[in-house]
Amino acid sequence: MRIAGESGAPPLQERRSLIDESLAIDSLRRCALFAHVGDEGLRLIAGQMRRRRFRRNEVIFHQGDLGDSLQVVASGGVKIVLPSAEGDEAIIASLKAGDFFGELALLDSSPRSTTATAMESTETLALPRDQFLGLLADDPALVRALLHALAEELRRLTGHVEELHFLDLAGRLSMRLVRLARDAAPEATGRAELDWPFTQSDLAAMIGGTRQSVNKLLSGLVDDGLISIERETLVINDLAELERHGSR
Repeated sequence: MRIAGESGAPPLQERRSLIDESLAIDSLRRCALFAHVGDEGLRLIAGQMRRRRFRRNEVIFHQGDLGDSLQVVASGGVKIVLPSAEGDEAIIASLKAGDFFGELALLDSSPRSTTATAMESTETLALPRDQFLGLLADDPALVRALLHALAEELRRLTGHVEELHFLDLAGRLSMRLVRLARDAAPEATGRAELDWPFTQSDLAAMIGGTRQSVNKLLSGLVDDGLISIERETLVINDLAELERHGSR
């Protein structure tokens, strides 16, 4: 008589555990915060993380919540928003697999300053606050990676404020599409394709407009041959030309 798990394929629970660990390690390897960590270190970090799944439009955390974990996007997409009392929102960042969020509340022990929402079916890895702070204390390279990421985020937000102040709505839309394309593929030139989980309301919340105005401006960009929209893909026919169009 063969005892289950004694030979042949591992038991189902063990296989699931190995798959989960492999997915977590692959997700951490894509994350700039942990890019310097070796395989064994990633395995140890992955073992401290909780896997979480969210449906499209499900809130991951609300503004004002206690900051209890760092989140790494394993799959899907997340939008970081500032909500208003009237129910409107301003989208200040859109995140993809490999990005991380939620670190600020861990560093200063303040409540969450923004709301995070899944833009599509999304999976994250959550690292509890105490474990995150312990890693920072033990790993100077992780501190440098975090400071670099915070500096990049500050530069990005500075550019966003610049666009809001100095470009009209059409210019802000064009430049936002360019930024999204270059975030997805930093080396992209000429034609670029964007997976498109955003609604027109999302775009409006990114640039400070209305859904109706964004719809009209997108139609204008299509008519001018600068973009085309194919189901869930937005195609920019010439990145440089769209950037010139936005800066006029």
